[in-house]
Amino acid sequence: MATNTAQHLAVRQQLSEEQKLDPRVEMLVTEIIARVADKWTMIILDVLAEHGELRFTQLSRLVTGISQKMLTQTLREMEREGLVIRTVHPVIPPKVEYRLTDLGLSLGAAFCGVWIWAEQNLDTIEEARARFDKRALAKN
Repeated sequence: MATNTAQHLAVRQQLSEEQKLDPRVEMLVTEIIARVADKWTMIILDVLAEHGELRFTQLSRLVTGISQKMLTQTLREMEREGLVIRTVHPVIPPKVEYRLTDLGLSLGAAFCGVWIWAEQNLDTIEEARARFDKRALAKN
């Protein structure tokens, strides 16, 4: 796989010239990356962005493969981060709905670039994986 040495040098130069971030911003970025690196958070962001406000059971049906415990835990963490709003309606039985906040919607939009990047680079990544797997298989 080819690399563009000039491009790598230009990016490293640009990064070294940028002002150092406020340590609080650095910490927040690290925490947010950890939050969205969790696949369930990204999937829940996507489902809520597409469907709007949903009840817990609706979410659990639309987020394929997630356990009730993991969905509960992820939604609580997302609520703590200000990404979702949990609304409890005073009816019997209780009705609980979740929806994205503006912050959650904007985070989803920010990571939309990952989907675009994946689409643009799908063939290249699949070819790289195939070459790697072929070499690994040949070694065994």
